[in-house]
Amino acid sequence: MRDSSSLRLPPGPRGVPLFGSTLEAWRDPIGLMTRALSEHGDVVRLKFGPLRYVVLNHPEAIRHVLVDNPTNYTKSRNYEGLKLVLGQGLVTSEGDLWRRQRKLAQPAFHRERLAGFAEQMVSLTEGMCSRWAARCPAEIDVHAEMTRLTFDIVGRTLFGVDVDRHAAEVAEAVGVVSLFARDYVERLIPLPTWVPTLSNVRFRRAMRKLDSLVRQIIDARRLAGDRGDDLLGMLLGAESMTDDLLRDEVITTILAGHETTANALTWMWHLLASHPATAQAMRDEIRDVLGERVPEPSDLPRLELVTRVVQESLRLYPPAWSFERQATRDDTVMGFTIPAGTIMGIFPYILHRSSAWWDDPERFDPDRFLPERCASRPRYAYLPFGGGPRTCIGASFAMMEAQIIAARVVRLFAFEPTRQRVDLELGVTLRPKKGLRMRVSCVGAPAANAA
Repeated sequence: MRDSSSLRLPPGPRGVPLFGSTLEAWRDPIGLMTRALSEHGDVVRLKFGPLRYVVLNHPEAIRHVLVDNPTNYTKSRNYEGLKLVLGQGLVTSEGDLWRRQRKLAQPAFHRERLAGFAEQMVSLTEGMCSRWAARCPAEIDVHAEMTRLTFDIVGRTLFGVDVDRHAAEVAEAVGVVSLFARDYVERLIPLPTWVPTLSNVRFRRAMRKLDSLVRQIIDARRLAGDRGDDLLGMLLGAESMTDDLLRDEVITTILAGHETTANALTWMWHLLASHPATAQAMRDEIRDVLGERVPEPSDLPRLELVTRVVQESLRLYPPAWSFERQATRDDTVMGFTIPAGTIMGIFPYILHRSSAWWDDPERFDPDRFLPERCASRPRYAYLPFGGGPRTCIGASFAMMEAQIIAARVVRLFAFEPTRQRVDLELGVTLRPKKGLRMRVSCVGAPAANAA
């Protein structure tokens, strides 16, 4: 064993005896992390009872863990709650299983396949826009609408099925399991899910709904007798794919594939409602590039402001607001000793608002993503999709989807905030608590050449 006097552990707050900063983390995790980083530097040690926990808020420290030495780090014990939902899907699996499943799913997200998804993305977006136009002006829960739209897009593009009729119940179920997964690992005594507590009963009911949908999707494809060449077809055709693994990958794709993008778009509308000049500049760009037609993949590079607005929204409100790794062996990060077993917390929500890497970080400024300004910023100061080997497999899919939806919706509608108080819900993803109601008015008409 190493002499403890030779260790150079990161600094951090002492907290209270036995519990450390546990109670403060339950009440206000973002506030706790932000204060600790402000007072102690970019690599901070927190005490959560017996757990060793280190927060990383420096791009080089993050790069070391995610890129330079990723084999020394696994998903942390705090993913146990998420495993109850996703099983051994790509988000939670490790080692050889993860590498095999990632290699199997990767072709479904290749660039040439993404181009083929655009027509369905446009068509489904135009359908939503037609529904909105029939109601305008109206007060709309845009989070519910974005969830419905992105859920339908995932169903059509990756699984070849129409899941729109399940959207409302799935959205409710996702909200339940997201909070359950977060709360499960924070309990002093995590009870098995079969214990009939109110929380467990709600969780099991939500999981039955999600599992039922997954079974319907898989059974329908098998009964059709044609595996197809989409993601579901690739999974069904893999010799190594057991029924349990198939279920895990499908439910992971459903949840991760629509929830994050829905949240990102919702926060974008929230920001644009307070910055109408930016929304108008986006309309001007869209009109100049597209005229009255709908976007195609080849148009997206020319929608530069639209892209920067999506990127800036992801900076201020990253759906994957936090993630963790756990050291399997001793390591050294920026001169500090990291003993084996230490949980490394990375918080994009806090990193993206650090004045060390971002000028006036609380201000909405899409121009901070102009090429010349990006070139001067460390690569790992911006992590909307994670980093390293485990960068989100659907990052390009999500960006294209967000650009297409933004280009159509901004062109046709204007948003105004309501009196609703908008609070953060820190579940597995960053959601607006109680949805996000906005006043929506029409500024254009659906395109005649929509798919």
